[in-house]
This record gives sequence, C-alpha cells and structure tokens, in this order.
Amino acid sequence: MPARDLQEQLDALREQLDRNPPLSETERVHLHELMQQIETKIQLEQATHEQDSSLVDGVNLAVERFELEHPGIAATLRNIVQTLGNIGI
Repeated sequence: MPARDLQEQLDALREQLDRNPPLSETERVHLHELMQQIETKIQLEQATHEQDSSLVDGVNLAVERFELEHPGIAATLRNIVQTLGNIGI
C-alpha cells in the first residue's frame, strides 16, 4: 500500500510540473532526477527491502529549495518524505 501511495504522490508531482510552474531549467531537471531516483527506489524496495537515507535527504533538500517559491511542489515532496518513512526508506 505505501508504495502505491508514493506512486500516487509522484503522479501528483508530475501533474504539478506539467502545469509549467515558473521553474528554472535546473530546478526542473533536479526534480525529474529526484523523481526518477524515487521510482527506482520503489522498485528496489519492493524487490530487496533495502534502506537508503540518501534518497530521503535528497527529497528533504528539494523541499527546502522549493518551499518559498513553489509551496505546492514542496508540500507534495513533504508527502513523499512521509511516505518514504512509512515504508521504511
């Protein structure tokens, strides 16, 4: 279940990005790379149940980066951090 919730949150983040918020190309690339890392981690977690705190650290850094100018994106990223914690990542 939590992996499905995480996937739904990633989908919500994708939808937010599809609305073309005023992000720099660097910010957009960073978010896409982070989303790819999360999706890869979901697949690995389902296969091996390994833990990796660096992914959570990366998402937390993204929350801080987008918090002021893009609160909707930051809120979705916070939900992702919460879900990652719930599934033990």
